[in-house]
Amino acid sequence: MKRRSLALALTAGLAVAATAHAQELTGTLKKIKELGAITVGQRESSIPFSYLDDKQKPIGYAMDLCMKVVDAVKSELKLPNLKVNFQPVTSSNRIPLLQNGTIDMECGSTTNSVARQQQVAFGPTYFVINVTAAVKKSSGIKSLANLGGKTISTTSGTTSVPLLKKYEKTAKIDVKEIYGKDHAESMQLLATDRSAAFIMDDILLAGQIANQARPGDYVILPESLRQEPYSMMLHKGDAQFKALVDKTVGGVMKSGEIEKIFAKWFLNPVPPRGINMHFQMTPPIKAAFANPNDQGVQ
Repeated sequence: MKRRSLALALTAGLAVAATAHAQELTGTLKKIKELGAITVGQRESSIPFSYLDDKQKPIGYAMDLCMKVVDAVKSELKLPNLKVNFQPVTSSNRIPLLQNGTIDMECGSTTNSVARQQQVAFGPTYFVINVTAAVKKSSGIKSLANLGGKTISTTSGTTSVPLLKKYEKTAKIDVKEIYGKDHAESMQLLATDRSAAFIMDDILLAGQIANQARPGDYVILPESLRQEPYSMMLHKGDAQFKALVDKTVGGVMKSGEIEKIFAKWFLNPVPPRGINMHFQMTPPIKAAFANPNDQGVQ
């Protein structure tokens, strides 16, 4: 009986230890718990994903999804008064700031690529875009092949640059590249005729055009350099936090709530100027919502 009681006691003890171990916080969640704060990396001009409104408050489609994650963290850690800090990031510094711990997650218009997965992790795909170009209607440019010998603008640190270079080699065209520090600056290079085209993701081009004084002066070319998935960036190797993000964002998609959030930002007027992009949900986006995944593009 004593041996049996001892065995039962050891079994019970191991069970308790296993449960305690399973609940032990690691990585990002441990850091957030210790600091009582989470730092979200946000963009300043990635309309309508992550940008500043007229009161300099970070808003957007990606921000709404990230705040769902923040709410899940509050619940998971039992920290209803969790402090939420926002850190502006750019295309060039978003990965370094995540890697060095300045931010806990990045919420913007970031492409999930196999190459980037060597440095960071990603949550479920929440948007799918086509990389193409915006030009002025008066330019006479009808296709990417017409860019030969012209100056094009794109945003520093984005995937558009290597894609365009690859296209240059394939199409045997030669272009001069100039870079904007963010999408707004890249668009202004086109608006002020310092570039003949702005190479970027179609939805970001649509957002920038919608915010110009004369949106009707521009057109987005129908060609596509590549189709890319957007997602929020997370720390690589942090399985515990990623599991929470996957469960939270995947739940929003599976419940159908994602359709309301999508309509809010792409089918209705958005602040600060009340612009409506009338961007319908495409088949690839619908597929991503139906089967949440973190697959990166090659």
